[in-house]
Amino acid sequence: MHRAMTTTVQDFDPEVPEDFDSPHAEYARLRRECPVAHTNGLGGFWALTRYEDVKRAASDSTTFITSVQNVVPKVAFTGRRPPLHLDPPEHTPYRKALNPLLSLERSEAFAGKARELTRKLLAPMVENGGGDICVELSSYLPVHVFGEWMRMPEEWLDTLHDAGRAFILAVHSNTPERMKETSLRLYDMARGLIAVRRENPQDPALDPTSALLAARHEGEPLPEELLVGTVRQVLVVGMVAPMVMIGNICVHLSRDKALQQQLRADPSLVPAAIEEFLRLYTPYRGFARTAVCDVDMGGRTIPKDEAIALVYASANRDEDVFPDGDKFILNRPNIAQHLAFGRGPHNCPGVHLGRMQLRVALEEILAATREFELSGPVSVSRWPEVGALSVPLRFV
Repeated sequence: MHRAMTTTVQDFDPEVPEDFDSPHAEYARLRRECPVAHTNGLGGFWALTRYEDVKRAASDSTTFITSVQNVVPKVAFTGRRPPLHLDPPEHTPYRKALNPLLSLERSEAFAGKARELTRKLLAPMVENGGGDICVELSSYLPVHVFGEWMRMPEEWLDTLHDAGRAFILAVHSNTPERMKETSLRLYDMARGLIAVRRENPQDPALDPTSALLAARHEGEPLPEELLVGTVRQVLVVGMVAPMVMIGNICVHLSRDKALQQQLRADPSLVPAAIEEFLRLYTPYRGFARTAVCDVDMGGRTIPKDEAIALVYASANRDEDVFPDGDKFILNRPNIAQHLAFGRGPHNCPGVHLGRMQLRVALEEILAATREFELSGPVSVSRWPEVGALSVPLRFV
């Protein structure tokens, strides 16, 4: 049983209005003054802001579990969705079924489709001299790439885009009833896809839903409720981060024209730049854990059963690990240490698919333009993400 929040200290306010830069300034303050912080906002939770604390909590799945609350604000009103909502070893059969389909080789097989789609989405923007890179490009790219990966019927993709975006916006506005309503629409899609695969099975080595249907745990099929929850989770989990990250990258490059031109002149630098962008603009701050016992961290005691946010976006700017953490440094010596894709048993399984989309999108945006700049205000996300949801650009 999740006990009532007992802590009343308010170290920061997660519901304060934000702009593109303000969350990072606040997290820098917390790392200096209060690295293990508490708030009563968004239902009340603790926030870990330093690298070592975040890494510790992410890596120790025995002490810090996800099965009580896995996101701040709490959004799971409609059932458990493996693998994220389960702890090891219960989550392992779901990861075992999906991980082979997210290998580097398998992910790169979708690069051609991603490039073709990116060019198609960019063409009207180039013709119009610009547009909103998030609304017109990066909100569609991951939906279609994931749709291709999941081998969804093409006619379902617009519905998935609209349903997924509605759920994301409901989470950002922290409206529980709307979250539940939009999540149930995604559950209907998951049940529909499972029904299609049962009627027309596909190769489990190629199709994620078929892989889950074929999976066995201790000789038994995966439970129907959790099977549906897994497909529901997969439908939306890869949509948000690429959308936000492409927007974040375009904001940064609009502010740093020299870097923009450097990458345009030498596209071989793009993969290294993507890694530094992932560190600098990690789009997640709300993945959560719950400690199974009282835990001492950063000079404070976090009581058992209270929600803990792993603020990856802050950890990746921790100056003790990444000197000049607020600066973009191409080919940073220890860039491989960043936590943009998490750590431990719940690290992001879609790491290769995500990197591929960011690389392709940036290469194509740079190739299609001579220069771009911001043409209006940037709209930003709220918890659990951090970063851009709307980035209007002018192509010069």
